[in-house]
Amino acid sequence: MNRNKLAKDFLFDSAATSTEEIGNPIYPPMKAALERAHIPIGAHRARQLRKEDYSLYDLFIGMDEENEYYMRQILGEDPDSKIHYLMEYTDSPEEIIEDPWYTRKFDHCTDQLKRGCQGLLAHLVIQISNSKSGPVH
Repeated sequence: MNRNKLAKDFLFDSAATSTEEIGNPIYPPMKAALERAHIPIGAHRARQLRKEDYSLYDLFIGMDEENEYYMRQILGEDPDSKIHYLMEYTDSPEEIIEDPWYTRKFDHCTDQLKRGCQGLLAHLVIQISNSKSGPVH
């Protein structure tokens, strides 16, 4: 995102809807796929989504129905319609991103993430240019 000189306009975080990987770094095969695609990942460690996150962030992005289900369980009601699928922001809005831990399709998942993030970024840039009200979280 720094390549687009937009980093100051956004705050991104990542949080799990389950507890299995809390505190762990990114899964090595997924890390390798992201590195092959030249996608920086930093030193991220898994943390769990919390109910209070709802008031801190503008959007919650899930990959599939299970993510959405557990986000709603943790966050509760979604009166501001903050919960979405990443692929909603692409030309394939009905597509889901299957968990590569199960499918073993790490490179395919990376391609989907890249397309989804590009679409999401384009959507957010339009929002920012229309509002000019400050950072999006």
